[in-house]
Order: sequence, then structure tokens, then C-alpha cells
Amino acid sequence: MRNFFERLKFRTIWSWHGVKDTWVNEYSFRTWVWGNLISGGLAFWLLEGAALALILVMGLLVLAAELMNTAIERTVDLVTEEQHPLAKRAKDAGSAAVAVTAVAAGIAWVVALFV
Repeated sequence: MRNFFERLKFRTIWSWHGVKDTWVNEYSFRTWVWGNLISGGLAFWLLEGAALALILVMGLLVLAAELMNTAIERTVDLVTEEQHPLAKRAKDAGSAAVAVTAVAAGIAWVVALFV
């Protein structure tokens, strides 16, 4: 059991290091964090129950998608700095994942407010 908690401690440290590094180096991630703070504040003010939870969770999913997109972009840049069609497609797909998640968050807002 001791080994489990030690490994959990290190996984947590590494995960938060990834969040901190992305915050420092990725403007897009910082923008989504600020957007989520505004969205979350509005959600606490306007919503309750399941609708509030939905908005907060969708905001976290947008951040998770942005973190994954950052990982894809950095990995592609590590492999090659050349302009390559597959590199572009990988980066575009990661960006699209963020966009789709953000659209889903917007739909959640519409549903929470008007349905």
C-alpha cells in the first residue's frame, strides 16, 4: 500500500507540473483557463444542480482537450520541425478536438439556459 501512495504522489506531481508548464508556455491554455473562470462564475450565479455541474465539467473537458492538443503539438515538433502534411494533419486534429469540445460546452450553456 505504501508503494501505491508513493506512486500516486509522483503521478500527481508530474501531472501538476504539466499543467504549470502548459500555463507558462501556452497562451491558448491561459485563455481557456480565464474563459473557464468567467464561465464558472456565471454558472454559479445563474445555475444550480445538474446544469451547474454540466457547465463546470464541460469547462474542465475543454482544458483537458487543450492539454492533449499541447502534447500533440510538442510531440510533432520534437519529431520534425519541417513542414510535413502529416504533421499539419496531426496538429489540426488536436486543434479540432479543442474546438469540438468548446462547441459542446457552448451547447451545454444553451441547454442549461433555455431548455
